[in-house]
Amino acid sequence: MPTGVLLHRETELAELARAVAGAGAGRSAVVLVRGPRGIGKSALLRAALARMPGGAVVLRARCHDNERDFPYGVVRQLFDPFMRMTSASAATPEFLGETPGEFLAEALPAALPGAGPGVVPRAFPGGSESAGNGRERVLNNLFHAARSLTSRTPVVMAVDDLHLADEESRQWFSYLARRLDGLPVALLASTADEAADPLAAELAALRHARTLTPGPLCDSCVAERVAEEFDAPVDPELAAVCHDLSRGNPLVVEELTARLAAARISPGSPDLDKVLRIGAGTLADTTLSWLRQSHPRAAELLTALAVLGADADLATAALLTGQGELLADDAREALRRTDLIEPGPPETFRHELVRTAVLARTDPRVLVALHERAAALLARLGAPAARTAEHLMSSGTTGLDWAVPVLRTAAREAAADGHWDDAARYLQRALADAVDPELVRSLTGQLGTVELHRDVAAAARCAAGLAANAPDPVERARLLRPFAGPVLALSAAGAAAVPFAEAAAALAAGTPATPAPPAELLLPLAAQAVLTGRRTALRPALAALRAHPTEPTVTGMLGALAALAAAGGQPRTAVRLATRCVRRVSPAEAGTDVLGAAMAYAWTGRLDEAAAWAGRVVRSAQRWNHRGELALALLARSDVAHRQGRLDAALADAEQAAGLARQIRAEDLAGAARALAVRARLRRGLPVDAARADAELAAVELPSEAHPLLRAVLLEARGLLAAHRGDQQQALRLFLECGHQLAARGVANPACVPWRAHAAQAYQALGEHAAARTIAADPLPGGDARPRPAEERSGPAIGTRDAGPVRLTPSERRVTELVLQGLSNLEVAERLCLSKRTVDTHLGRIYRKLAIKGRPELGAAVKAL
Repeated sequence: MPTGVLLHRETELAELARAVAGAGAGRSAVVLVRGPRGIGKSALLRAALARMPGGAVVLRARCHDNERDFPYGVVRQLFDPFMRMTSASAATPEFLGETPGEFLAEALPAALPGAGPGVVPRAFPGGSESAGNGRERVLNNLFHAARSLTSRTPVVMAVDDLHLADEESRQWFSYLARRLDGLPVALLASTADEAADPLAAELAALRHARTLTPGPLCDSCVAERVAEEFDAPVDPELAAVCHDLSRGNPLVVEELTARLAAARISPGSPDLDKVLRIGAGTLADTTLSWLRQSHPRAAELLTALAVLGADADLATAALLTGQGELLADDAREALRRTDLIEPGPPETFRHELVRTAVLARTDPRVLVALHERAAALLARLGAPAARTAEHLMSSGTTGLDWAVPVLRTAAREAAADGHWDDAARYLQRALADAVDPELVRSLTGQLGTVELHRDVAAAARCAAGLAANAPDPVERARLLRPFAGPVLALSAAGAAAVPFAEAAAALAAGTPATPAPPAELLLPLAAQAVLTGRRTALRPALAALRAHPTEPTVTGMLGALAALAAAGGQPRTAVRLATRCVRRVSPAEAGTDVLGAAMAYAWTGRLDEAAAWAGRVVRSAQRWNHRGELALALLARSDVAHRQGRLDAALADAEQAAGLARQIRAEDLAGAARALAVRARLRRGLPVDAARADAELAAVELPSEAHPLLRAVLLEARGLLAAHRGDQQQALRLFLECGHQLAARGVANPACVPWRAHAAQAYQALGEHAAARTIAADPLPGGDARPRPAEERSGPAIGTRDAGPVRLTPSERRVTELVLQGLSNLEVAERLCLSKRTVDTHLGRIYRKLAIKGRPELGAAVKAL
């Protein structure tokens, strides 16, 4: 035993040394060292024998459970050194001419049972061949054999784990201990801390017996032992962890320190997580292995406790294992002695690593069976649904009729607490147990609404599956209703648009049973279609809006219409609809239904109102732990803050939105958030790795039906990065593509994404000043109603003087300027983000005004103006 451990054992060592010294002085002694396994009892015996003065005969034996069926196995170990001796001369008939060792070498084989047929029994001095028969004669002969050794020298007999000795050896040990009076013999034995061991109780009652019960090592002794192993000062936190894991058990301390040293743990700055993992393995290989060997019922109870989890107690674990109250009490006592559990009640694991180690050392098939039995038991006992559901998740049986209600309840409770991943796990398992088609549809709908907060693409698939399997329009609308909202509309437009648009159209058409579509179903579906860029069932939805002004779903429809009007360049209508929308909700309970109104305010220049409502949606989503809605609200607030010039706030919101979008697997929203962050960094003047950022944005794969605003934001950010690198040609191409994407989807308001201003700057940097003035001029009618100075409204002059009597509109001037540069009609359309048909129409009007027939005459006609 190392020095640091012995310092804590000086009292016990002194007692053992006195017993040994008494044997040398002719006095007999019996010392029992009792305590749990690993407490250092065997090491104490070794240390005491090492301090023993010379001259005494030392007999050692170690008991083991596997040798309990070997009669006199321990006795044979004690006298084995003498039984292996060979006499140098033929045995004499008299003992007095021999040494004790020579005599025992011949006499012991005859005294023990199982002697060969040629062995002749030999009488011991003072013994009698007729002293009895069978076992009594053997015990008497062995006693005299031991006494013969004391004729010339003291004798010390040390036995480890006496409680594991075979029954015959235990009987002889008792026989010998009661006959030691006056003999220079010291019997030292270590035994388990078992009150029910009759031999330990019998020996402890002897007049010349003493019982030592060493306790666990103190924290300072453990720290000293760890420092001794590392030969260096030890971090106090590491020493505390080692003491907590070992609970002062020297065996565990020895093994743990050895493993820590082998793993090259730094004693001064340890990796505590790694220390804890090593500690779990140490517990599994020491205390738990012994428990399974010595107390299988206690090990079974401990395994059941580990399977039941943190909220379990030993009473429930006993029910799970089928142990009666008496067996459970015995097992409970064994567990308390190992110090693996807190005394309680309720009895719980002293450290979570103990539970981890127990589960790691259990057969997986046994664990699966225990989890299934635990789920059934807890369901009968009325345990919380989530606790029962966790065991169902680890069981291997499906089709349990009682499992689905438990799993649904657990999923509902988990969702209410914002634990979306757990709720999805429970519902997926419930779907595996469900058979009835109606139940499957209901579970799929419940799962889809949960997936909205953790995997938007999965939610879109659930919605599409429900729509495909529900032919009745009203039933289809009812199933899709929980999915309607800006999160699914913006982050999965391609996957979600078609089912909602078709369901809205079918519902608006009506059925013989429901000629008038229910407003509570039609309005959210129509709003979802509007948000994805479709106007399906818009007229019936507007009629329902007017007919049911108090319907709660009106709020979402008004927000969608406000955003649509603002994007289309109708500022007054947009503001009016947005105001109606926000008046219907409490600022403290603002949800994503008002995000459309917030963006309508932003796109019409009312930034303070936009920031206020976006912030309210952020706070509500945070309170409800709706990650998808929070990501979308943060995106809106970041955009508004950027417009206000609060770039630090815009950057922080964009980065947080990107992280949340990745959590819900909405890569399109995450890409838009990264784009907003890049835009804020560039404008803020912060360092940006332009090439890397552009590669990341270019890698965002958006479906062809992705929302135009998301695509435009990505193109804008990539254009800004290209301009930052100095590649103005690439920047111009990206800005023009951004405008083309918006125009193709009806987004005419330049306030949505300021691509025209960026393109004008790119033209200016390229030296194309006329093109810069052209692209910066007013968009097509309806694009922006804000007043501008007269010189901006008149447009750039064609040629070197004003147009005179013939007046061309600003749009016609832009087209003419580009045609005179030699661009084709298609190239002009791409530059101005118009359709080729619109350019053809403009040219036809120009030709008529100038009284010319085609391009060859255009240059001369313009010069003549």
